[in-house]
Amino acid sequence: MAALRRKFGEDYQVVNTNRSMTFSAPVKRKRQRFVEKNGRCNVQHGNLGGETSRYISDLFTTLVDLKWRWNLLIFILTYTVAWLVMASMWWVIAYIRGDLSHGGHDSSYTPCVANVYNFPSAFLFFIETEATIGYGTRYITEKCPEGIILFLFQSLLGSIVDAFLIGCMFIKMSQPKKRAETLMFSQDAVISQRDGKLCLMFRVGNLRNSHMVSAQIRCKLIKSRQTPEGEFLPLDQCELDVGFGTGADQLFLVSPLTICHEINTNSPFFDLSQRSLMNEQFEIVVILEGIVETTGMTCQARTSYTEDEVLWGHRFLPVMSLEEGFFRVDYSQFHNTFEVPTPPHSVKEQEEKSSLTSPNPLPVAPTPSSPLLGNGGRGGRRERLLSADYADHVEDQASRLPSKLQRMSSTKEELLWKGLKTGPALPGGKASSTGDLPLSIQRLRSSSIPAVRHGQPEEQVQLLSLDGEAEESELEKHRQPAAISTIAAPTFQIPSVGSRPEDNLPPKLRRMNADR
Repeated sequence: MAALRRKFGEDYQVVNTNRSMTFSAPVKRKRQRFVEKNGRCNVQHGNLGGETSRYISDLFTTLVDLKWRWNLLIFILTYTVAWLVMASMWWVIAYIRGDLSHGGHDSSYTPCVANVYNFPSAFLFFIETEATIGYGTRYITEKCPEGIILFLFQSLLGSIVDAFLIGCMFIKMSQPKKRAETLMFSQDAVISQRDGKLCLMFRVGNLRNSHMVSAQIRCKLIKSRQTPEGEFLPLDQCELDVGFGTGADQLFLVSPLTICHEINTNSPFFDLSQRSLMNEQFEIVVILEGIVETTGMTCQARTSYTEDEVLWGHRFLPVMSLEEGFFRVDYSQFHNTFEVPTPPHSVKEQEEKSSLTSPNPLPVAPTPSSPLLGNGGRGGRRERLLSADYADHVEDQASRLPSKLQRMSSTKEELLWKGLKTGPALPGGKASSTGDLPLSIQRLRSSSIPAVRHGQPEEQVQLLSLDGEAEESELEKHRQPAAISTIAAPTFQIPSVGSRPEDNLPPKLRRMNADR
């Protein structure tokens, strides 16, 4: 089966010999990547038309960007052609002057270039001059002005060619692309909870002891989408926040670090769940930039993670350990992960579920405690015991009032109680100011306190002591409703006016006395 897999590839079927059942091996379609794992961008430019001339205008950058094989070929061809052309020019000068016909060059004849008899000797003269070797047998004489001009031109041209080609080779050799190969990224990215929040995480590391100065990391989400206007955006780029606001994107990369992207309402993965991850198509491009400490050149390392390389519910294994006197990094565990309990729902679903299960309670204004008689709780209870009608709705009304109105109401109640306790007698059966009293207390006073005749001592309204224990025991004993208890609690001293006191009582008190 392994041989068949190697021969026919992954897409094949295993058929049983009895032909009763056919098993098809699960085939995973290869994902077309925008950026390869090694950082190479999988993009090719075509149909440039007349734009190819732009490459010639920036010839130096064009040569540096070429592959090494083409650089070496251009380097060798340039020097070879330059040498052949210049050697041919020296041979032409010797041929025109007739130096080639005088083979031995007698002492009476002065050639342009001594000891140049043919093309190989002219080529050797050019190489000796260009390389400044100077063997001493071939040299230019003063009888050849055209040779002197050609020599100056050769020196200028050689300097230009050397500067151009050697500069290109030096820049290409010193490029920090190889430094990026010692910067590692984890093979997979993981999604799990950190500090109670769902996060997308991956790991980066530096294999060299030399540091990356001002290292900074960025993440891009590559995903095609369609706008509400119907425009299709292929490979749309969206920024992933990896701590730009908090400075977490600035790395001190001396040991492997785990980069974290918090999935929140501003994240493009806000509605991503474990189930929807299987149907998504996206690519996360990670870009790590920094300055190489040894050369001072900017280095950039790249990688990418597709949706099948994002593991839900996993976490990276720790790689740091404390040894005797130093910290040790175990890069054998750099790519390994392990499963952890992680909610399979998206952050959006979790927020909706939490808002439904635990809604915020409605704000309720606290009932103000009246500072009557030096005790707010006891004064409030005495106020409620004055009238049954008032006890039914005063708490609901007070809870709906704003705090400012509640303080005003409490001040009025305090003045009322002071008037009832220490105020003057009630001449004519009316209070000095009844407009400040609640309506239920006004009815109680007008119906239960008769007019006082002249000459009789003035009476005051007396209130019973409202101790909490005595009152609760009394209420528990008789088990009376709250309205009856509030009316029966206070006792008033009513002067005799010639008729029965029962006739002057309110209807509720008369019914209670009749029942008793």
